[in-house]
Formats: sequence, C-alpha cells, structure tokens
Amino acid sequence: MRMAVAQAQAAADAGEVPIGAVIVDEARLEVIAEGRNGPIGSHDPTAHAEIVALRAAALARGNYRLHDLTLYVTLEPCAMCAGAISHARIRRLVFGAGDPKGGAVISGPRFFEQPTCHWRPEVEHGLMADACGHMLRDFFRARRS
Repeated sequence: MRMAVAQAQAAADAGEVPIGAVIVDEARLEVIAEGRNGPIGSHDPTAHAEIVALRAAALARGNYRLHDLTLYVTLEPCAMCAGAISHARIRRLVFGAGDPKGGAVISGPRFFEQPTCHWRPEVEHGLMADACGHMLRDFFRARRS
C-alpha cells in the first residue's frame, strides 16, 4: 500500500486527484504494474488509477485475465473500476479509504454483491485508511482555498 500512496502523491504533484494503485503477484513477491489518477492530463475520463494499473498489468502479463494478482488502491473503487476489476478477474482487492460518495464496493451500489456480477474478488479495506484519507482531504482543501 505504501507504493500505492507514493503513486497517489505523484498524481497530486501532477495536479490530479491523489489516487494510486499497485498490482502485485504476492506468490512471487513481484510488482506487476502501477497506476495513478490521470484523467485531467490524459484527457481520458477512464484514466483512474485502477484502470491505468489494470491496463499495464494486462500488457505485462500478455493476458486480460489477472486472476492470481492483488490490486492495492488508496481509495475505494468506483463502479467503473469495480466493473473492470471484475472483468480482469483480480483475485484480491485491498483499498485504503472508503468513499461514501463515489465508492461502489462497501458504499453505494456494492458492485461485487450484485447478482449480475460474474467475478467477486476477495476484498479487504482500511489498510492505511487514515493516510489515504488525509491525502485526499488535504488535496481538496488546498484546491478550495
């Protein structure tokens, strides 16, 4: 998760919302891909940290199925990202801060609990939640001042 936080800081430094993601093969103790929020700079509304990391991992693996990997992300994924996580068959999702307004895993639609969801990763949340949440709050506080 510390690597995901570093990616979030890099996003903030670039003027993006500070969200970072890292995909890991825990069996091999290997980082497969990293991603950070980039919709503003890339002019791409789908350039969320999770999507960026999933794309990089799929390229690195030469396969769009990522069934043996863990995704660490600093903020609870939105519905778009939860859908992508499901389609990629990520084995395990670990996120830091919850997102009552835009989250779709433990908040909002609870995407993985829907009967139409065809793949449900193991989900853990709250890892470094305070640090992840503070980074987001500080970012938005600074933008409002």
